[in-house]
Amino acid sequence: MSDRANLPEFSVAELSAALKRTVEDAFPYVRVRGEISGLKFHSSGHVYFDLKDDKAVLNAVIWKGTARSLKVRPEAGLEVVCIGRISTYAGSSRYQLIVEQVELAGLGALMAMLEERKKKLAAEGLFAADRKKPLPFLPDVIGVVTSPTGAVIRDIMHRLDARFPRRVLLWPVAVQGERAAGEVAAAIRGFAKFPQAGLPRPDVLIVARGGGSVEDLMAFNEEAVVRAVADCDIPVISAVGHETDTTLIDFAADMRAPTPTAAAELAVPVRTELLAQTLDFARRLLRAFARGMDDRRRAIRQIARVLPRPDQLFAQPRQRFDMAAERLARALRRNLDQHRHGFIEAASLLRPAGLKNRLALGSERTRALAQRLERSHRARLTELKAKLEGFSRLLDGVSHYAVLARGFALVRGADGALRASAAAVTSGERLSLTFGDGTVSAVAAGHAAAPKPRSHGRKPGGGQGDLF
Repeated sequence: MSDRANLPEFSVAELSAALKRTVEDAFPYVRVRGEISGLKFHSSGHVYFDLKDDKAVLNAVIWKGTARSLKVRPEAGLEVVCIGRISTYAGSSRYQLIVEQVELAGLGALMAMLEERKKKLAAEGLFAADRKKPLPFLPDVIGVVTSPTGAVIRDIMHRLDARFPRRVLLWPVAVQGERAAGEVAAAIRGFAKFPQAGLPRPDVLIVARGGGSVEDLMAFNEEAVVRAVADCDIPVISAVGHETDTTLIDFAADMRAPTPTAAAELAVPVRTELLAQTLDFARRLLRAFARGMDDRRRAIRQIARVLPRPDQLFAQPRQRFDMAAERLARALRRNLDQHRHGFIEAASLLRPAGLKNRLALGSERTRALAQRLERSHRARLTELKAKLEGFSRLLDGVSHYAVLARGFALVRGADGALRASAAAVTSGERLSLTFGDGTVSAVAAGHAAAPKPRSHGRKPGGGQGDLF
C-alpha cells in the first residue's frame, strides 16, 4: 500500500501529454491498411473517417492542406493504405492516425472503385447511346487535348498529314499527376466555348494520352473529366492508353479509338481514296448518260417507224380540197342560173306599156350584174387555183417521192428497216429498192464505190393538172 502511495501524481492534461509523446515516439510513421467508413468532409476542409477491418477500428483524420493534394479521393467502402503518424486526441481520450498520403489497397480495390463510379455515372445516363454524336465526315478544324511534349501529338499530326491534312488546335495539358484531371476537364470545356480570340471552333475533339498503368491513367477516370466529355457539344474521340486500356471517358465519348494514331484515322478520311471514288463516280455518270442517250435514240427510231409518211398526211386534205373546188364551181353556176331565171320570170310578168324603158334599163342592169358576177366567179376560181398550185408545190417539196422521181431509191432490208449507208448492208442480204415508179427486190453482192449521182428532170405530167 505504501508503494502505491509513493507513485507520482499527474494531472489529466499531463498524463494525456505523456501518452501522446509515448505513442508518437513509438509510431512516428506507419502504413495502415483498412476499409474507409464513417467518412465526413468537414466544412473546415478537414476529412474525418475510420479505418476498419474485421477486428478493430482506427480513427483517422486528414488535415485540409493534405486533403487538397491527395491523388486518391477518400470514398466510403474503399479499401486503402493510409500513410501517416499515430497520435492521440486528449479531448476524447482516443488515439488516431494523422493521414498524409492515401493509396489504393491493390489493383482489385481500384477496379472496384472504378466499377462503382461507372455504375453511378451510367445510372445518370452519361453513357447512353442516344447521347452519342456522329463524327463529321471531313472536319475543317480538329482540337487535340494532350501533352505538348509527348509522342502522342507527333503521332496524330503525322497520321493526319498522311491521310488528309487539316488545321489542328492543341490545348496543352498534364496527362498524369494531381493537375491532370482538372486541366483536361478545363480544356474540353474551353474548346466547347470557342470561337475565342479569332480561333475557329473545332469540328471534332481528340482527347489523347499514351499507354501507362491504371494509376497513370486515373486522371481520365475522374468524374470531372467524364462529365466534361458528356456535356461537350462537339463530337469527342477518346484515345487514352493502348488498345487494351479502358477509362471511363471511353464510355462517355462519342467514339473510342484504341490508340492516338487510330483517333487521327477516325477523324479524317483518306484523300487518295476520295479522289479515286470521285473519279469512279464520274465514269459511272458518263456511262449512265451514254446508256440513256442510246435508249432515247432507239425510242425515237421506233416511233419514227410507226409515224405516217408525208404523202399519207396530205392525201385526204388534198382530195377534200379538190372536191370542194368542184362543188364551188357548180354552185356558182347554179346560183347564176337561178338568178337569171328569176329575172326572166319577173320580166315576163311586167306589163309592156310604160315599162319598156324601165325593162330595158333593168336588162342593162342585169347584164352588168351578170358580168360582175362572172368576173367575180373567175377571180375567185383563179385565186383558188393559185392556192391549190401553191399547196401542190409545197407537198412536192416535202415529199420523198419528188426525190425518188429524180433517180434516187429507198433501200430497205428484209426486216423493213432503212439502210442509210453501205456499211449497214451485208453481203448476200435481200434488199427492197423503192423508186419513183415502183419497188424491186435485189440481193447485195458486196460493197462497191458509190456511183456519181445523175440529175433527173421532173417526170412529164407529174405535176397537178388544171382543175378547169
